[in-house]
Amino acid sequence: MTDAQWAVIEPLLPRTHPRLGGRPPVHSRRLVVDTISYVLASGCAWRLVPRDLAPWATAYRVFAAWTADGTWQRVHDVLRGRVRERGGRCPQPSAAVLDSQSVKTCEGGERVGYDAGKRVRGRKRHVLVDTLGLVLGVAVSSASVQDRPGARRLLAGIRARFPRLGLVWVDGGYVNSKDATLV
Repeated sequence: MTDAQWAVIEPLLPRTHPRLGGRPPVHSRRLVVDTISYVLASGCAWRLVPRDLAPWATAYRVFAAWTADGTWQRVHDVLRGRVRERGGRCPQPSAAVLDSQSVKTCEGGERVGYDAGKRVRGRKRHVLVDTLGLVLGVAVSSASVQDRPGARRLLAGIRARFPRLGLVWVDGGYVNSKDATLV
């Protein structure tokens, strides 16, 4: 992470590690964030983190704590708002696009299903993006879940997060053919 990127991210992160309280950290927050970024970008296992980064257990604990307390969601929301403002738009979107994608997976579990339309065994990603393509929400389900129930799950509570959102473009799989409304 560059110094300029860190200057933007640092004020958005908690000052202390949530479980350590006031105890001084052994590893800098920047090194921990670099370690988390390395794992997410490379896709490697936490235990395979190179030795020049923070210990994997420390980075994983911070990642899990910040995921649970909503830190990552807040960082994403702030950065998305800044990108929108830089593009001359309001930080809160008024329109969005919703679609899904079925992806193959070799892992088992309750979220694996078969999408007969795409002939894919795996999971389905339902993604809501603004008109710039910035992610507003994601829901992952079994590939056997149809688009309309997936949309209901994704859109539940979206109005509270994005009060200006008034228009959502969707394809035919999301529309009730009887009255042409989003179901």
